[in-house]
Amino acid sequence: MAVPVSATTPPETADQHERVNDQELQLPGLMQPDTIVLVHGFWVTPRAWENWIAHYENKGFRVIAPPYPGFEVEVEALNADPAPIETVTVPAIISSLEKLITGLDRPPIVMGHSAGGLFTQILLDRGLGTAGVVINSAPAEGVPVVPLSQIRSLFPVLKNPANRHRAVGLDFDQWRYAFANTFPEGQVRTTYERYHIPAPGSMVWSGSLANLHPGHTDTYVNFHNAERAPLLFLSGEDDHVMPPKVQMSNARHYKAEGTTTEVKVFPGRSHLMAVQDGWQEIADYALDWALAHS
Repeated sequence: MAVPVSATTPPETADQHERVNDQELQLPGLMQPDTIVLVHGFWVTPRAWENWIAHYENKGFRVIAPPYPGFEVEVEALNADPAPIETVTVPAIISSLEKLITGLDRPPIVMGHSAGGLFTQILLDRGLGTAGVVINSAPAEGVPVVPLSQIRSLFPVLKNPANRHRAVGLDFDQWRYAFANTFPEGQVRTTYERYHIPAPGSMVWSGSLANLHPGHTDTYVNFHNAERAPLLFLSGEDDHVMPPKVQMSNARHYKAEGTTTEVKVFPGRSHLMAVQDGWQEIADYALDWALAHS
């Protein structure tokens, strides 16, 4: 049985599974979702979901992994010409995802990684999706936890204010620390060459400063929204970018009665655990939970 999360509860490990709200309610619905929308994060493209796409399609689901506006080309093209990365914005990304989801015949399950996890939280807050699963999610506005490992991971962008107007990539060592710190060395190199692209410096900066701006920013989520669909946070125990304490803090901010918000931590996993060895366990856990709560 799940254990309620409190301010003194340590991040779960191994097979512990914590509940943020007492109630475990399913949203009413006549049919289970037949579509899964996968939202990628920064420094990668939808290619990072390639294993999950095939895995879920083999289970009979329609799977959509949309790129951000301007990211409709391959990794190699974005590395060669990162201009689209420099100009992308949160409102443009959310607008494109809203248009996609509202055009579907049936509300989908929405899953997001890193910044894509934050975008998933925003979509659920707007009434889109039957259930949401966020993987090593970036925090919504109002979550104050900033671990030192996160600062180090984002420092390639934050070290220079001029990067607010640039697309900023990671070198191999920076990628290893931020995304693949528990990967075998050979897999670190493989994932870097296959998935890495620069990130939009403007969005990394604005996300880092979100709690210092007066009023709401583009990453605002209404934590008291009682109509929000069930939400699961999946966290890698050894993630340097968005460690478990970030996921726990984000989850605890959701206060609406009758909503379901849960956190599960997977031991030994890094930030890019969606492609790490053993990713099938995470993909199956995410889908089983989402179906049970849709």
